[in-house]
Amino acid sequence: MIVRKTRLALAAAALAGLAAVATPGSAHHSTAMFEWGTSTAMKNVTVERWEWTNPHTFIYVRDADGKRWAFEGMSPNHLSRAGWSKRSLKPGDKIDLTYYKLRDGRRGGFNVTVTKTDGTQLTQLPGQE
Repeated sequence: MIVRKTRLALAAAALAGLAAVATPGSAHHSTAMFEWGTSTAMKNVTVERWEWTNPHTFIYVRDADGKRWAFEGMSPNHLSRAGWSKRSLKPGDKIDLTYYKLRDGRRGGFNVTVTKTDGTQLTQLPGQE
């Protein structure tokens, strides 16, 4: 009887250990692709598309030369607390923005601020204005 209880206790402990290990962890991609801390300004670009998606938002714009740029942003949850909404930007809007460049030289980066033609400024990161 004692052997059976011991085996049962060991089996329960093993299952609990497996459950703890099998629980999905919090995964997130690296931000090493961006030049953090060195913002670059872009003036008078036209919004092509504003994607209000998880886990990150995206702004797609065209510059004066017609070149397309893509900017990653924070999650909708984070941005809604900072005053953004899925209606903050629409195709055709003219904006100025600041961003952290992609290290590999592609056209895009991590969006830091957006300034609309009426002067409204939206920020992605706390303390960035």
